[in-house]
Amino acid sequence: MPAPEIIHQLVARFAENREAYRSGKYNEAQLRQEFLDPFFEALGWDIYNRNGFSPEYRDVVIEDSLQIEGASKAPDYAFKIGKERKFYVEAKKPSVDIKGDIHPAYQLRRYAWNARLPLSILTDFEELAVYNCKNKPNPGDSAATGRDKFFRYTDYVEKWDEIAGIFSRDAVWKGSFDRFAESSKGKKGTTEVDDAILGDIESWRKLLALNIALRNPQVADEGQLNYAVQMTIDRILFLRICEDRGIEPEEQFKSMTSRPGIYARMVELFRRADMKYNSGLFHFSVEKGNDSAADTFTPGLSIDDKVLKEIIASIYYPCPYIFKEIPVEILGQVYEQFLGRVIRLTAGRQAKVEEKPEVRKAGGVYYTPKYIVEYIVANTVGKLLEGKTPEGAAELKLVDPACGSGSFLLGAYQRLLDWHVQWYTENDPQKWAKGRNPALAAASGGGWKLTTAKKKEILVNNIHGVDIDAQAVEVTKLSLLLKVLEEESGQLSLGLERVLPDLGRNIQCGNSLIGEDYFEGQLAVDEKERERVNPFEWKRAFPAVFAKGGFDAVIGNPPYGADFSIREREYLKTFDVGSTDSAALMMIRSL
Repeated sequence: MPAPEIIHQLVARFAENREAYRSGKYNEAQLRQEFLDPFFEALGWDIYNRNGFSPEYRDVVIEDSLQIEGASKAPDYAFKIGKERKFYVEAKKPSVDIKGDIHPAYQLRRYAWNARLPLSILTDFEELAVYNCKNKPNPGDSAATGRDKFFRYTDYVEKWDEIAGIFSRDAVWKGSFDRFAESSKGKKGTTEVDDAILGDIESWRKLLALNIALRNPQVADEGQLNYAVQMTIDRILFLRICEDRGIEPEEQFKSMTSRPGIYARMVELFRRADMKYNSGLFHFSVEKGNDSAADTFTPGLSIDDKVLKEIIASIYYPCPYIFKEIPVEILGQVYEQFLGRVIRLTAGRQAKVEEKPEVRKAGGVYYTPKYIVEYIVANTVGKLLEGKTPEGAAELKLVDPACGSGSFLLGAYQRLLDWHVQWYTENDPQKWAKGRNPALAAASGGGWKLTTAKKKEILVNNIHGVDIDAQAVEVTKLSLLLKVLEEESGQLSLGLERVLPDLGRNIQCGNSLIGEDYFEGQLAVDEKERERVNPFEWKRAFPAVFAKGGFDAVIGNPPYGADFSIREREYLKTFDVGSTDSAALMMIRSL
């Protein structure tokens, strides 16, 4: 299609005043208003939200040009279809050399890579560069690294078909954008953000396991070692993400590396985090009304400064991560792979990381695709919410009996959050934003969002999970806590106390298929056998749920092909399903 008249006008105006625009006096905000906004409107995007969509559904999210350490904190534009981000546009004033300057290119690629966006645009209108953002960015990369297309303003009229064929709203809707992104995907050296994070936390696990086993003779078994390593990683990762979201002071881990005794200062930070967040992630002392076991073990560990310095160095610049941009669901996928391996202690107290037998047997870890999670959640949670009010929704009890890293629980929780925002927004939002316990707060981009307290309430009321793997339970808790904080920012750094729930009662560890009656008739039960079987009593674990008739929906992807002992198979035959496959048994148990 021919270029619209507005594109001819923009090109002519820029050509006529090019030297003035290229002077340092002409700033980015002016460029965006006078050239980029109309340029992308010509591509069919509703830049100013004239359609009046709610903030989460508007076509384009426009960031303020906030400068932090000389660089924009976020890309200037995020272009979306529904709630899904498709690409970023980073704007620079025309005096910037888009073609040759490595810094703007790295900034854009870093943001898009963390958000798992395959393509994004860097432009000052005079030049427009399209970047493939699949490759892990490095600060020293040339400006040409990952650059798929390059246009000058003099090309826009002649090559409008090519530009619009990829980046117009219509092209994105019809799949042309995705097809182009896919065609430029399979290049050498591609490392997506989830693969990079997995590689790093696998490295952290190995470093910590070896060092903790070496320096701490009180670590008596593999269970303690796995717990110590995972909790250390989870706590560091949680607080580092909170730093990026403005909830925690910047570079607090980095500042610890200037003198000896890093782990002792980390423990002090973790204790302060307990006072602030009240989550089981930082539960170190017995408290009235909290029946979760306090962690009196990890604060007494010895961990060498050298190990912690290496980990800390990998989570600050020049590392490529922008933690607030990485979706919680992506971290869940990373942890799903992480949980496929476990630390073993050798006879000589050497720690080694091995693939779990069941993972080896299955040929690897398989993560449930997002579209399957969304479909199942829509047809269970979505159906249950039809015709409900928030009071009715609060009564719904949802469970995943083999929750793994929490993908289905995250999907269900997100559905509940979206439903509540929509309900309150459609039913006199001003009313729900007032009072001592408001449900709504003003969102930074306009519109409304749920308060942290309301998100916490929904999580505790509705979401439940069980897994036989203690590490999986901790990962699910971590993922859900990060989801609570997903849209939060600096306001939570102002001294608010106890902002997160302790999920110890909601997400529990145990064998969903085997109860305490498994050991009936045995005079003495071997503790190692009990630990291996990990029996779980549903009604004892969730008394309030079963007092009202049980769970309203069971969601998840039940594990298949689990190994059972002969005795376990005999026990499981009582389910009378003609099979002892774990998936079939899990489905029958859910009825």
